[in-house]
Amino acid sequence: MTIAHTLGALSVMTGALLAAQAAQAQDNTFINPDWANSAWYLGAGVGQSRATIDEPRLRASLAANGETVTGFTKDQRDTGYKLFVGRQLNQYFAVEGGYFDLGKFDFKSTTSGNGVLNGQAAFRGVNLDLLGQLPLSQRLSLLGRVGMHYTKTNTEFSGNRLLGSTNTHASERKLNAKLGLGLEYKFSEALALRGEVERYRLNDAVGNRGDADLYSVSLVYKLGRPASATPAYQPAPEVAPVVAMPAPVIVAAPAPVPVAEKVSFASEALFDFDQSTLKPQGKAALDQLLGQLTGMDLEVIVTVGHTDAVGSDAYNQKLSQRRAEAVKAYLVAQGVETSRVYTEGKGETQPVADNTSAAGRAKNRRVTVEVVGTRKVMR
Repeated sequence: MTIAHTLGALSVMTGALLAAQAAQAQDNTFINPDWANSAWYLGAGVGQSRATIDEPRLRASLAANGETVTGFTKDQRDTGYKLFVGRQLNQYFAVEGGYFDLGKFDFKSTTSGNGVLNGQAAFRGVNLDLLGQLPLSQRLSLLGRVGMHYTKTNTEFSGNRLLGSTNTHASERKLNAKLGLGLEYKFSEALALRGEVERYRLNDAVGNRGDADLYSVSLVYKLGRPASATPAYQPAPEVAPVVAMPAPVIVAAPAPVPVAEKVSFASEALFDFDQSTLKPQGKAALDQLLGQLTGMDLEVIVTVGHTDAVGSDAYNQKLSQRRAEAVKAYLVAQGVETSRVYTEGKGETQPVADNTSAAGRAKNRRVTVEVVGTRKVMR
């Protein structure tokens, strides 16, 4: 496959994936961790492949046949591509299989007496890998892979110095190991970009054994993303009003007693994934809370942000503080006195559930709003 065809295929796939994402623009939050950690996915990548041509061995072979090498050039780089399908086993591991083409690598040599020896090797095959993913933040992950590949190698020679070999076209199929490292950045739960370097152990069909590397950029798209649902606001239960019984004498109403009400919002109800800007659904939820405060002499409001344990302590602390500040800013914009609203970021230090499960992490990502004030007595 030529580079133009490869880039064309990748461009078409990129356009299709981005179009699918645009169609889900209103539903592009990270609120389905269970699905994301067990989904099937497709991907395509393209980049530069590099192999090492054993020039000393070829020169020695020519010299052993009485030739003196007068010129030697080699092309050890080409364009490689890969297509793959995978399945997430959990947040940290996936199994991935695919097809790859590392391109062609060639050399041209000239010898005394107008001798010429040219050669070319091409590598393509299939692979099966175990992929490890270590989250560095909620969007960025470190990748590591180990696996096996079954590769067909085609080697061709031409010229008038064929070293006594009559087999100018050699082919071999071989099972070998491969390794890889890279980074993955998630644009959304469904779409991610990878940058990787992979090393393939190879045989060239004429007795040489070496390595080829593929430096690639890939797009990954997870299949079957469920529609997101906006978590409903659940106000704190109201205390049933006390109905005064008729009395023969008029007595003074009891002095109002300060009350404290505390509401916990799931982070996904207020913010998009890894963001601290209130989304429309989040503003609507806070408007409902403000409606509950009608008739209260407000004394103080405390907003506290919390995160799960994914990512570094420092990053989670800053994210929780930014989210608490965003809630305060909106309350002040709606008329609450700024001096009555306090903020605090707790990061991942106060979990309410187990961070080893997706359901537990979802519970830990929250913002609590505590209101202290005095309910006015209706006469």
